[in-house]
Amino acid sequence: MFTKILIANRGEIACRIIETAREMGVATVAVYSDADATAKHVMLASEAVRIGPAPVSESYLLGERIIAAALATGAQAIHPGYGFLSENPDFVQAVEAAGLVFIGPSASAIRAMGLKDAAKALMVEAGVPVVPGYHGDNQEDDFLALRAEEIGYPVLIKAVAGGGGKGMRRVDHSADFAEALHAARREGSASFGNAQVLIEKYILSPRHIEMQVFGDGHGGAVHLFERDCSLQRRHQKVIEEAPAPGMTEAMREAMGEAAVRAAKAIGYCGAGTVEFIVDASDGLRPDGFWFMEMNTRLQVEHPVTEAITGLDLVRLQLEVASGGHVPAQSDITCTGHAFEARIYAEDVPAGFLPATGRLKVLDFPKGVRIDSGVRAGDEISPYYDPMIAKLTVQGDTRAEALARLHKALLQTDIIGCTTNIAFLAALAAHKGFAAGQLDTGLIARDLEALVAQPEAGAALRAVAAIAARDWGGGFALWQPLRQSVGLDGEGYWVQVLGAGRYRVEDLEIGILAQNGSHWRVRIEGRVRAARAHRVDGRVHVMMDGLHFEAEIDDPLNFEAGTLAGAGVLLAPMPGLVQAVLAEAGETVEAGAALIVMEAMKMEHTLRAPFDGVVGEVLAHVGAQVESGVVLLRMQEA
Repeated sequence: MFTKILIANRGEIACRIIETAREMGVATVAVYSDADATAKHVMLASEAVRIGPAPVSESYLLGERIIAAALATGAQAIHPGYGFLSENPDFVQAVEAAGLVFIGPSASAIRAMGLKDAAKALMVEAGVPVVPGYHGDNQEDDFLALRAEEIGYPVLIKAVAGGGGKGMRRVDHSADFAEALHAARREGSASFGNAQVLIEKYILSPRHIEMQVFGDGHGGAVHLFERDCSLQRRHQKVIEEAPAPGMTEAMREAMGEAAVRAAKAIGYCGAGTVEFIVDASDGLRPDGFWFMEMNTRLQVEHPVTEAITGLDLVRLQLEVASGGHVPAQSDITCTGHAFEARIYAEDVPAGFLPATGRLKVLDFPKGVRIDSGVRAGDEISPYYDPMIAKLTVQGDTRAEALARLHKALLQTDIIGCTTNIAFLAALAAHKGFAAGQLDTGLIARDLEALVAQPEAGAALRAVAAIAARDWGGGFALWQPLRQSVGLDGEGYWVQVLGAGRYRVEDLEIGILAQNGSHWRVRIEGRVRAARAHRVDGRVHVMMDGLHFEAEIDDPLNFEAGTLAGAGVLLAPMPGLVQAVLAEAGETVEAGAALIVMEAMKMEHTLRAPFDGVVGEVLAHVGAQVESGVVLLRMQEA
């Protein structure tokens, strides 16, 4: 076994690899760009080496710098993680030429599966079923159009070097073929430097089911059961699960055998995933799946496989790379069910646009697995993938695991940037998904309902009004503490009735327990769980699966209108009355100075909220008053 490895990656996958290496007693070397100088993976590793500026082309994609860092630190092997250089055969060759071990497949295996057309031809030879289509070298427009007619519409045009949905176009009618072909070529050329395409039959009720495979380079290869990755948007996976719902033993055996044949056909070593497109129009059948592509690396969604098999895939990677063998197929078992949700910084209603920001609050529920490369206080920058975390749950049954996923998402608090948590929770509650009726078009069909923003009700707003201030339990001598709280310019009357008891407008609310941000509240006789945060002048309350956020209006800024029309001027904080500048019966204009208070060694001028007449002046110079005490009453002019 290695004594030290270098991890040629960043973020959550780098942290994930470091975690297993540490358990195995293997020292780790992290690499980092200027943007990641204090990143979580840098802090977790045994040591770290700077490799360049923030852009990936000047840091994480520079294989020569990464290899130099490994040699300089005495690392014996390089783990590529996923993305970046993980499927670059030239990098693999350079690593091996430097006398280091690449923790992954050979350069030849990566090349064999790197181009979709060549990979499909290889799979045909290995007896692996492939989708009907054209994967040849003739790229003339008319020839490809004719092949599409023979295959039968709808068809899918795919860049041969594509991935992540880039260079891919669905075509339903022959009249649209030429335009889609040119668009796929442009995208393939821009993203991968290769404009060549292939054409496949488009499956109308497709499911994306993949098999985790492992080879040891000694001729041994096994599968670790399947994962269903059908919940996708724009060909990007959103929620993955294992095993696949509705999977029959006959189909699992056929698919597993096909995946192992694919791995053995290229002498595979390490972790890999064979992805299949499945026709779900008539249930899952042994004759209804076809090879799509092979990812020659560890997958983002590997935690669900670890959950159902009890195996640590990173540990197995290190063991195989150091000369070990894969376990026997009969020793690998599948127990229970697991889901993984990818939590991203992205604006879902705006079209899943990536978001940036500093994570002011990052709070996950207990009892779930969290793979994350960030901490509270870290920034989601525009330089890298905006993934915040992967949340994985498991249960004895699919229904149990799905219920845990939904609950865990509702209990996750992330403040500081826009996230897709509400969207993920809506997906987890989708009735069709719960029933196992899923395909790759589910999100697109139901997107409007999945991104709908429910209106925050009176109870949620009332709790936010309480959470917006520190009440301190103070009372005026002649009346209970009563104060108007402004949230986004809207005023809420909050009255303190006693310890932990409030009335907000017409709702009576009791705070039964409070542990940091976690509250237990009683609203009109109903007890509920809530979470409340005050961050940068804003209040956030999560309750009943909803997240209400509002700016807390400055209590001193009466021109903002928080108290306008209320007819009273309240002490916005505990303090000393320094001056009374108005008399009963006096006519004043909005904004006129009425009372000066001293608090925290600073003077604060309280001004008229509207044009009116001063009715009753209750404050006097030298009085020490509590927050919320009525100082003056007014009538509108």
